[in-house]
Amino acid sequence: MEWRLRAIRGATTVTENTIEAITEAVTELLDETETRNQIDPIEIISATFSVTRDLDAIFPAAIARHRPYWDNVPMLDVQQMHVEGSLQRCIRFLILVNIPTSGGKVCHTYLREARHLRPDWNLPQPIVLSPSPIF
Repeated sequence: MEWRLRAIRGATTVTENTIEAITEAVTELLDETETRNQIDPIEIISATFSVTRDLDAIFPAAIARHRPYWDNVPMLDVQQMHVEGSLQRCIRFLILVNIPTSGGKVCHTYLREARHLRPDWNLPQPIVLSPSPIF
């Protein structure tokens, strides 16, 4: 079986800066991402989470680390750059994962108010199998 390294993006929002609200949102986001993409967590290379500056009750990676088979995934939490007028109380991720080339399409998962960030990516994206041109 041939594999390809893929990047999956996603985001969600919370209504308040609490451990419970963030835990619920991160769990929902990762559940949906794993389901949509049929991800085997053993194939995850790494995950980077970012949060807006108004969220500091808990690290999203600490929540992810309690998921089955996520305990050995290298993860990083960072603060999203603040831009005036941008979406508040937002949690984003970038997950790098090995997916079989026959695995079909990648679904980038945007939930709650974050679904407005990239409506074009909240649908399955075709996997391009042709090699990149060499310049």
